Amino acid sequence: MRRKADELDKMRRAGKVVAEMHEATRAAIRPGITTRELDLVAREVLERRGAKSNFLGYHGFPAVICTSPNAMVVHGIPGDYVLDEGDLISIDCGAIIEGYHGDAAYTAGVGTISAEAKRLIEVTEASLWAGIDQLREGNRLHEVGRAVQKVAEAAGYSVVKDYVGHAIGTAMHEEPQVPNYWPGSPGPTLKTGMVFAVEPMVNVGTEETYVLEDGWGVVTQDGKLSAHFEHTICVTDDGPEVFTVA
Repeated sequence: MRRKADELDKMRRAGKVVAEMHEATRAAIRPGITTRELDLVAREVLERRGAKSNFLGYHGFPAVICTSPNAMVVHGIPGDYVLDEGDLISIDCGAIIEGYHGDAAYTAGVGTISAEAKRLIEVTEASLWAGIDQLREGNRLHEVGRAVQKVAEAAGYSVVKDYVGHAIGTAMHEEPQVPNYWPGSPGPTLKTGMVFAVEPMVNVGTEETYVLEDGWGVVTQDGKLSAHFEHTICVTDDGPEVFTVA
């Protein structure tokens, strides 16, 4: 769906709140902090900015951020997990301003991390930006996934296919979906005013995942590390505009 100028302005504002949630949680990440404490940090930003969470209560989700450490790909519930030196932690969160949504994620290291973990973070973020660069008027949507997959697999990693990006607007998850891989068809033609959340999930080992007994946390089948990056982006006449950066 192509959004009007006033709708895009609200989404920009929501995106700035998400960017601030990222800044605040990233600054709080350290050995010894719990994932529940990171959720409280994010809640404070939402309250201060007068924004609503699009995560809290979504299909019963109990928090305003997802906290997914190490081999957890996405959808981790904040709780008593204590971050340890060398961990990876993925933070996914969103905000609503006047009914319009922003959504973004990042992965960070806790203290000093391994060279492999650092490389995984760098490659996953690079794959996100490669995908974002495809969001241009006249391009086809699934070129995003082709670009993401090329970067990740060239580094020897695998792309999670069970979970994908999405259009976004008055709901957090709208159609069409945005695969992080080439699905075999080019997809819709991109037009100015369309807004998407692109979110590659990249694993060191197999792409296969499973869901924990809590019904939320998704982890790698082989227990190897995973990273997750996401931004909310608008297709404009001047190329992609990222709403969820500071």
